[in-house]
Amino acid sequence: MTGVTLNQAIKRYGETQVIHGIDLEIEDGEFCVFVGPSGCGKSTLLRMIAGLEETTEGQVHIGAREVTHLDPAKRGVAMVFQTYALYPHMTVAENMGFGLRMNGVSKSEIEQKVQQASNILKLDQYLKRKPKALSGGQRQRVAIGRAIVRGPEVFLFDEPLSNLDAELRVEMRVEIARLHNEIGATMIYVTHDQVEAMTMADKIVVLRDGRIEQVGAPMDLYRDPDNRFVAGFIGSPAMNFLECEIADGKVSHPALGAPLEVAANVPAGLSKVTLGIRPEHIEVDRAGDTCTVDLTEALGGVSYSYLLTPNGDKLIVEERDDQRSRQGDKIGITARPDRAMLFDPETGQRFR
Repeated sequence: MTGVTLNQAIKRYGETQVIHGIDLEIEDGEFCVFVGPSGCGKSTLLRMIAGLEETTEGQVHIGAREVTHLDPAKRGVAMVFQTYALYPHMTVAENMGFGLRMNGVSKSEIEQKVQQASNILKLDQYLKRKPKALSGGQRQRVAIGRAIVRGPEVFLFDEPLSNLDAELRVEMRVEIARLHNEIGATMIYVTHDQVEAMTMADKIVVLRDGRIEQVGAPMDLYRDPDNRFVAGFIGSPAMNFLECEIADGKVSHPALGAPLEVAANVPAGLSKVTLGIRPEHIEVDRAGDTCTVDLTEALGGVSYSYLLTPNGDKLIVEERDDQRSRQGDKIGITARPDRAMLFDPETGQRFR
């Protein structure tokens, strides 16, 4: 079994602490994604697992071994970086086998492992080419192949698709997900793109300011966030938030046609809450006039209407009907109470 466990992992640069006591368990064979905004510590945490950053306090375990202060080469991990870092004068096959050659592995074994990795990544026809003759997606597959031939216990990916265009990113997401299914190794993947996280992960770790906000399966985080940060970060388009009055268990806002009763344990005496509702859980009322359509995005099977409420708040509404809103329309909205969430306006924590 080769999972990864972090126990109270802390990272400091001088007096500045950037990772704050992370406790995390990643199961053997799991595809775990670290996601969060720039500067949240996700790449630093990955590099601590790899041994490229020293862990100031706490422990890092890979499988049954504590590797906290072990040399990176002895940890049984292989890392794929944002930049391909391929040798331009070497062929694809030579790039993939270079690490093994440096470790004194026999030529026949290198050829065998390179061929196996090439078969997995569909690189057979490119083995004799040099990097300049490859597309960005092909170069990234070579970089992944270089990791595969090492036979690591854990694969680490540090924003590997950031340099690719949108179409290639989608293609490579599928490739990496297929690779995980095929070889079944533990993989830890860093990205700031929550769409990548949602589509690839078995487990998502949402980070902010060097701390874990929530850990869970993609749809668990989407449907059941612990706080406003997670609710707003996971999902595209993002969740809508409205600052509302609350009285007698019902929330009121100028955009809503009537007070909305939401099942949540709100402390007695609280007069204001933040209402969270996703675009697909808002219905358009053509007879209403509480909102103005500021902009529409027509994407074919679905449209997103960007609304302005009477008090200047902004809302995004998903529309799938044949009749859809147009810029300048006046419409009303109704929110599904069973899908609405309430958050503390001060702390951002969700009332359940």
